[in-house]
Amino acid sequence: MKRKILVTVIAAFLITAPLLMFAQPHPNGGFSPNAPGGPTNNPVGPSAPIGNGTLILLTLAIAYGVRKVHGERVNTFGE
Repeated sequence: MKRKILVTVIAAFLITAPLLMFAQPHPNGGFSPNAPGGPTNNPVGPSAPIGNGTLILLTLAIAYGVRKVHGERVNTFGE
């Protein structure tokens, strides 16, 4: 019985929590104030550098795959 109540409370929290959370408003109302020719609806600030993060993620994924393949070969032929 206690488990059902706990699951119900957690489910109710997870369903209602996103309804109560709101993001902060965009700075300058979404307009870039320094754009040539007046304010435009461009994002404020530079773009996010994703190149290095992607390289790190791919390197770790390849290392994990090599480890899994190597581990299976050792276990299969070693025993």
